Formats: sequence, C-alpha cells, structure tokens
Amino acid sequence: MKDKVVLIVGGSGGIGSATAKLFAKAGAKIVLAARDKDKAEEVAKSINNNGGEAFVIQVDVTELSSVFEMVDTVVKELGQIDVLVNAFGVGLIQPIMDVNPKSAKNVFDVNVFGTFLVTQTVMRYMISRKEGSIVMIPGILGKAVRKNSSIYSASKYAVSGFTKALVEESRRTNIKFSLLYLGGVATDFWDNSEIDMRVQKEKMLTADEVAKAIYYACTQPGQSVLNEMVIQPDSHQMV
Repeated sequence: MKDKVVLIVGGSGGIGSATAKLFAKAGAKIVLAARDKDKAEEVAKSINNNGGEAFVIQVDVTELSSVFEMVDTVVKELGQIDVLVNAFGVGLIQPIMDVNPKSAKNVFDVNVFGTFLVTQTVMRYMISRKEGSIVMIPGILGKAVRKNSSIYSASKYAVSGFTKALVEESRRTNIKFSLLYLGGVATDFWDNSEIDMRVQKEKMLTADEVAKAIYYACTQPGQSVLNEMVIQPDSHQMV
C-alpha cells in the first residue's frame, strides 16, 4: 500500500479510525472524511505523530456539493484515489410502530443516498484511471434481518444490492468491489438512543479486527477480488 491514496469516509472513529491507522502503517496516504472534523483531526494527529501521513476533510455525505468538493480536493492535492472505504452510516433498531419518520428518512438519506453520492463521485475518477478498490460495509443486517431492524436492514440491503449491481456494471473498469457483512462491532454505534437493543460489547468484534479484514480485501493480488466476506463474533453478543 506504499503511497496509495486511501479515502475513508466516516473516518472520525470506530472502524474508520482503526482502518486509517492500519493502512497508514503500511505506507498509504490517508484522507479522513467525516462530518465531525474535530474527531477526525484527532485520528489524523495520532497517525502523523507516528510517522504516517493523514489529512482531514469535512463532508456531508447527503450533499452533492460537499461530496464533490471532498473528492475534487483529494484528487487535486494527492493526484488520485486508489481505495475508497465507505465506513459511515447511522443506526436505527426499533419496532416499526415506534420509528419516527424523520429518523427513518435520515437513515435512508445517509446510508443509501450518501453511499450512492460518494461512490458515484469517486468512481468518475477511478473509471478514468481504470483501477481502484471500493469497500462497502453493509454489516450482517444487510444480509440477514432480525427483529426490529426493518428500517436499518432496508438501508443496508440497499447498499448490498447497489454494490452487486455495480460489480456487473463495472466489469471493464478494473474497479474491485468488496462487501463486508460484519456481526456486531464494539464501537459507539451502540451509544444511540435509537438503538433499542441490549448488547455485550466485550463479546463483539473489535474495530482492529475489522480493519484487518478491510486491509486484506484491498490487498488481493493481480486480478483477484474479495467479493464478499462474513465475519461474526465467536459467541453471541446480545443480552
């Protein structure tokens, strides 16, 4: 990964932060894009203080102008985007009759429309270069539903379907797509009043474990592609 440009959208914490640090150790140039610029700056500072190279861009994934500015800045400043990791998203696990319609709209705006905007904008540059890797993280609820996950699962199934369709559409572009279906990951995702689920974080996957899987997906040799991967905690993480 030496000198590869890795754009991590959702790089202010959790999976994004762990992934950034791992790729930086391998010599990649890291761009952390996030709504919370202050948190992303903390991650970048840690990377830079340890000999890595990291930059921060504030972005709203639901706004075309913001996404375009993010991608345009990266290309102008660093010349290219070799890897895109879509590590952002918002959660909502509630019985359907308890769901606030505004919250449901926000889930679809961020998880679905945001994924579309970021991916399409980055792909314009990757297609012109005829190379690149894109990692999507729909999570296990983008592959198998559970009680009270109707809105969140719908958004993550959309990401899975979107990505699978892009694989078919992009066969002549040399862009590699990887889908990661993750079980529960111990991040601040669960510290959300709209997640109506009791969990045991100590039994979940760690962000560092997930980062290693993302790195593995992005370092497949030659024409090899890691299309899909399911990673679950060894023991059940729900209470």
